[in-house]
Amino acid sequence: MASLGIRIRKARLQKRMTQNDLAAALKISRSAVGNWESPTGISPSSARLIAIALATEVSYEWLATGRGEPSLSLDWTPAADAELVDDPVEQQLLHAFRHSRSSTRKMVLQMLEAQGTYRV
Repeated sequence: MASLGIRIRKARLQKRMTQNDLAAALKISRSAVGNWESPTGISPSSARLIAIALATEVSYEWLATGRGEPSLSLDWTPAADAELVDDPVEQQLLHAFRHSRSSTRKMVLQMLEAQGTYRV
């Protein structure tokens, strides 16, 4: 299994980025990127690994651990945007709720709370 530094370099090159490009995307120095890619360099923090994965469009799991595939699937969704909902009606409700005006969201919430189905 390739080292973290090699995976960072592979991700960067796959995206056709120079060390300067990646450094600029992460708002860090080029030498920090070079240090991460060096066999004797230090490892980036988890937060930096997330930023590297996003900037190079590779799987965080692959970048951090070497497991899985480096490339993201076509239907990839960032974990922060992922829905843990299997029910299509609930997904539709969430989508409509999120795209409605604030006053509408308040009204829907009040209706649900009046039914005794939900309370914070």
